[in-house]
Amino acid sequence: MTKADIVEKVAEGTGLTKLETEAIIEGFLNTLVKSLREGNRIEIRGFGSFKIKEKSERYARNPRTGEKVLVPQQFVPVFKFSKDFKQAVDRGMKENKSN
Repeated sequence: MTKADIVEKVAEGTGLTKLETEAIIEGFLNTLVKSLREGNRIEIRGFGSFKIKEKSERYARNPRTGEKVLVPQQFVPVFKFSKDFKQAVDRGMKENKSN
C-alpha cells in the first residue's frame, strides 16, 4: 500500500477530499519528523512509539574487497508496535487464513 492508497482510503472513510486528506497526512508525517529531530519520543496509544536510537561509530568490512571501513555515528529512527496493534494484526491474519 502506498501513501496515495492510504490517502484514498482515509478520504473515503472520512468524507474529506483527497486534497484535504493528503494535506493532513503530510502534516502528520512532517510533525513526526520534526519532533524526532528535536529528540522527542512519540507515543500513539494502541499503535506504537517512535524514538531515536544513537548508533556509535564502528568499523565494518566491505564485502567485495574485505577492506575495513569506518561507519560514522548515526542517529536512526526506531518504531516499536504496541502490544494491542500486534494482537489486532495477528487476529486479523488468523481470521483471513481461516476463510
